[in-house]
Amino acid sequence: MPSSSPYRPTEPPDSPVHDSDSDADLDLQELDPTTTTTTSSSSYGPGSKLLGRNPSPEQRAPRIALRNLRMGGSRRASGRTRRGYGDLGHDRDGDEDAMGLLDDGDGQPQRYSDGSGHAGDDAPLLNEHGQGSRRKRSLAGDRMQKLGASLRLPSFMSNTSANRDEDDDDDGAEQEDDDPSASRAVAVGAAQATRFPPNIVSNAKYTAFTFLPVTLYNEFSFFFNMYFLLVALSQAIPQLRIGYLSTYVAPLAFVLMITMGKEAYDDIERRRRDNEANCEEYTVLRFDEPGPQDYPASRSPRKLKSSSMRKGQKRPLNRDRLSDIREEEEQTESQGLGQPSSYVEEISKKSRDLRVGDVLKLGKGQRVPADVVILKCLTEGAGGAPAQTSEPVEEESLLVDTEQNGSTSRKGKATEHSTPTDEGNPSGETFIRTDQLDGETDWKLRLASALTQKLPVEELVRLRVNGGKPDKKVNEFIGTVELLPTRQQALNPYPDEENESDRSNSAPLSIDNTAWANTVIASQATTLALILYTGPQTRSALSTSPSRSKTGLLEFEINSLTKILCALTLGLSIVLVALEGFGNTEGNVWYVKIMRFLVLFSTIVPISLRVNLDLGKSVYSWFIQRDPGIPGAVVRTSTIPEDLGRIEYLLSDKTGTLTQNEMEMKKIHVGTVSYANDAMDEVLAYVKHGFAGAATEKTLVTPSSAYSTTAGVTATRTRREIGSRVRDVVLALALCHNVTPTTEEEDGQTVTSYQASSPDEIAIVRWTESVGLRLAHRDRKGMILESTETGKAVVQVKILDVFPFTSEGKRMGIIVQFYERAQTSPDPNHGETWFYQKGADTVMSSIVAANDWLDEETANMAREGLRTLVVGRKKLSPAQYREFAFSYQEASLAINGRDAGMQRVVSEHLERDLELLGVTGVEDKLQRDVKPSLELLRNAGIKIWMLTGDKVETARCVAVSSKLVARGQYIYTIAKLKRKDNAQDHLDFLRSKTDSCLLIDGESLALFLTHFRTEFISVAVLLPTVVACRCSPTQKAEVAKLIREYTKKRVCCIGDGGNDVSMIQAADVGVGIVGKEGRQASLAADFSIEQFCHLTKLLVWHGRNSYKRSAKLAQFVIHRGLIVAVCQTMYSIAIKFEPEGLYKDWLLVGYATVYTAAPVLSLVLDKDVDENLANLYPELYKELTSGRSLSYRTFFVWVLVSIYQGGMIQGLSQILTEVDGPRMVAVSYTVLILNELLMVGIEITTWHPVMILSIVGTFLVYAASVPFLGGYFDLDFLLSWGFVWRVFAIAAISLIPPYAGKLIRRTMKPPSYRKVQGI
Repeated sequence: MPSSSPYRPTEPPDSPVHDSDSDADLDLQELDPTTTTTTSSSSYGPGSKLLGRNPSPEQRAPRIALRNLRMGGSRRASGRTRRGYGDLGHDRDGDEDAMGLLDDGDGQPQRYSDGSGHAGDDAPLLNEHGQGSRRKRSLAGDRMQKLGASLRLPSFMSNTSANRDEDDDDDGAEQEDDDPSASRAVAVGAAQATRFPPNIVSNAKYTAFTFLPVTLYNEFSFFFNMYFLLVALSQAIPQLRIGYLSTYVAPLAFVLMITMGKEAYDDIERRRRDNEANCEEYTVLRFDEPGPQDYPASRSPRKLKSSSMRKGQKRPLNRDRLSDIREEEEQTESQGLGQPSSYVEEISKKSRDLRVGDVLKLGKGQRVPADVVILKCLTEGAGGAPAQTSEPVEEESLLVDTEQNGSTSRKGKATEHSTPTDEGNPSGETFIRTDQLDGETDWKLRLASALTQKLPVEELVRLRVNGGKPDKKVNEFIGTVELLPTRQQALNPYPDEENESDRSNSAPLSIDNTAWANTVIASQATTLALILYTGPQTRSALSTSPSRSKTGLLEFEINSLTKILCALTLGLSIVLVALEGFGNTEGNVWYVKIMRFLVLFSTIVPISLRVNLDLGKSVYSWFIQRDPGIPGAVVRTSTIPEDLGRIEYLLSDKTGTLTQNEMEMKKIHVGTVSYANDAMDEVLAYVKHGFAGAATEKTLVTPSSAYSTTAGVTATRTRREIGSRVRDVVLALALCHNVTPTTEEEDGQTVTSYQASSPDEIAIVRWTESVGLRLAHRDRKGMILESTETGKAVVQVKILDVFPFTSEGKRMGIIVQFYERAQTSPDPNHGETWFYQKGADTVMSSIVAANDWLDEETANMAREGLRTLVVGRKKLSPAQYREFAFSYQEASLAINGRDAGMQRVVSEHLERDLELLGVTGVEDKLQRDVKPSLELLRNAGIKIWMLTGDKVETARCVAVSSKLVARGQYIYTIAKLKRKDNAQDHLDFLRSKTDSCLLIDGESLALFLTHFRTEFISVAVLLPTVVACRCSPTQKAEVAKLIREYTKKRVCCIGDGGNDVSMIQAADVGVGIVGKEGRQASLAADFSIEQFCHLTKLLVWHGRNSYKRSAKLAQFVIHRGLIVAVCQTMYSIAIKFEPEGLYKDWLLVGYATVYTAAPVLSLVLDKDVDENLANLYPELYKELTSGRSLSYRTFFVWVLVSIYQGGMIQGLSQILTEVDGPRMVAVSYTVLILNELLMVGIEITTWHPVMILSIVGTFLVYAASVPFLGGYFDLDFLLSWGFVWRVFAIAAISLIPPYAGKLIRRTMKPPSYRKVQGI
């Protein structure tokens, strides 16, 4: 469209009809096609026959309706190509359409452009004058309908049913189910034709229907639970029943109730937390059909049946001549008349009720609840509702364009009346925080498409957004947004091909136009955004693995030991029956005997083992949550505390986990002098002097201004040079950035904050403010810097070009022109123009002029863990800048290789021999005690990996500053690896140097995981440290799974952001930190803490105790069951291999519960070393990972002890009393109880008052209950001395040898903790 056109027409109008009898007359002479062939769509030229300067009387006749009909017909069918007035006769579809008569077949029609594709200042943009300027419906609407019917114009009616009203909220309409593999077309602010999933967050493991089946399956997948189920079921068979049925059923039911109750409680808590997120309230814009209430009272328009005419027209006032069309449309342009496409209302919706197609109104600090495309950014005061205007409507026009919309915002008078509120945020910029998604703390700049930003809110309904299928790639998005003539066409899910071919009113969408779920709006501006993906189809949900039930390593070890015990039981049963010769007695065949023996020996596999271990886990969880050393700790998965003592790999996030995510400028080097800490006061003095040149109100400082010193002070030449250099570097840092200052009202005070995509830049701008130069104002055209001392503007620049930071370029630049006097424009030919650039030392060293200090200084700062930026500048003459601008403009118009071409122009014209100004060092503050914590964990034998979404340089700096990489350790970097043949070379090098640290980026990691999975992990697990950066959440989880599968070791993952959830759930032990990035990670984790340094206590102290205690408890419970089985075996042999029970009913139940449970459970209070020793000697933790506390060796030692003690107790009881009778049972059972109580005492390392109480208390309970056991014991015998000496003699023989063996072994080969305690 020629830019020189004196007039840009609006879209062709919707057939206003003169309300006269002549409307129905078809004068085909008027349809002469020659009048419609050549008129340009962009201007009414003198040659136009339709709008000739001397129109004939025929053309002034009042048969305007047909002319209007012709114009409306050009786009009435859905998807019609839009045209200028001169092209009205082209491309009719179908002979049946009477408008086909107009087709002159001459030439190609020019597209009608409404300017929506132009982001330039001269793009025709519709004025957002709300209700006062809405269009009226034509009073001749019914006549138009009749006329259309008489002509049989199907294309006119193609989009409508008679008098159909759109109901955006009508869920009753039939919808197709969503195909997740297909791309989607979404109509803005309307119900969609496709049914998409609801926007519900769910971390729950179970539903009401799956809870019982899944939990029961999980429980009975453990061998000993299944074993006890079979034993309990066997008691339903009379021949196999031994004692009470409840003896076997009750313990199993108790265990299941405890476990399932705990699972139910955990899941209910998860649902409660999910419900909080799902019930979060959001403001949504509802777009209603504009009704009579939206118009001035002087009109009561009727709704038209045709959707293409549904917006109506105003009735003409004595204006019926074609020659007046142009004049009237110019008035329309200036007055902004016309009825909007919708009436906007703000409503509140819960997060779970949001649907695809809803338009959200988001403010600062709000979490984005779904994946959205940003449509519009409004500055403060611009709400979602249409802005009001006070302009009166003076006169109704003939040609008011009903299709006119915000992308065709008017120029001329309309813009004079528009307010900032009307315009919104003209740049369409907003910032978002994505730390919950990708771990990057930089604020990301997001933009509304130029097509949608300029639209009034009421016209957003005419947009259709096309997006790809749901995808987990958080850094990619490709889509388009289309502006259609009517709302109905936007709603049509199957657009015509003709319309598809017209791209003049569509714009591309990229990642820059989106905000994904769980990101947070960081800007002050109000953001209007369209929901594109919801619930399980959002990026964050697709990147998150489903919750899984975690089972501790100890559980698996005990499960395998149980299988051995079960085999022992079966073998023993068969041996006893075989020794009898498989004989059959009355009522008992040999195989029934075997089954009865299996039931009798079921105590070998103790059901109480699960009860004790579960109670133990609850005690450990209680200790962790009540520990004053780790305040705020929460145990969310109480089934795996023992695994805390078995960790061999720790995978940590960086941002917010190791670092505080707070940047601070620590050091600046200007070539000859370095400033840090207290020396910054000197910089302040230099800046104060350097900007004192702006003595008068209007004079401003430029880089060429002479450096002044304070009056009366004679500075040395060196000092002046240093002062000038410091001033230049501070000025460069204050200008070369993308930071925007914003002001907020807090407690009645105005607070200035900074917005930028990088926290480094904010840190530098804060530093320039601290040394005396404040960024007071910034927009896309210029910046103003103030002196913090005087508050006066000292520097003002016009921004000519900005070259933003990219991960490939690793630098950002800016070209500015300095104002020499305030409130005047800089002279393009005389004002100073400077190019400033800052970037990573790796790229800047070749751009700046030769020097001898840059490499050394950047290396020094890097060793301190500081993030270095090199700053340079170059002065450009007017001719140089013009030459650059011309070349740059040409490169930016190239279709192929545009980015490379633009970068090449910058390199050739600007990035040559820059004057090196200085180097800055910014520190990413570490979390409290991170360095000693990492050192302690490394000494404990834990290999630490850092997985972050941040940049390579940042990751390297933090790895060095946190001492994750030891001083002098070689860091081997693999970045941007794209070819498989190079990958093998890297692996070969790492195999030869296993003491180095590997630094790898996400792209290279993906290649290794795809093609060299096993080879890579086999090398990586040998390295002391691995740092992976630019990792997606899925990659983090994949690495965790890979280490688990390959090494079969325990992996712990720790993080604090939503991007760490997948990794945390994939780990054996997931630890979440409640941090600045929110609570999402801590809610998904097994353990939640508040500081990284708390992890050391969690692992080294609580993990150690939990594992050691559970190992001892498990073995003791097995011993307790095994000793009874041995006694039963001895008894069965004595009574000629008959499967009769030794201890029946209460004796068996009481033994496992009342008489031994408390002392055995008190072992969970035992500790082998105190906390100080555990921290002082983290090497003790290393032993735990080998699993020696519960191994086959220790297990068989306990089996031998059990066989010895059981054999002695039962054998001697039978020898010293009788083979079968109440006396023998009394002696045997009493010794058994006494033996267990004393064995607990022997096993305790550190006594606790509860232990003494439980042992003494249990013995007293047993003594008190003996009088009630007359049915089992001979009570008279119990009161005799014969009973007492037999009990003590047998107990001594049973206990002394094992205790002596333990003392001898401890003396000969003491455990490590004993050696440490002796130091």
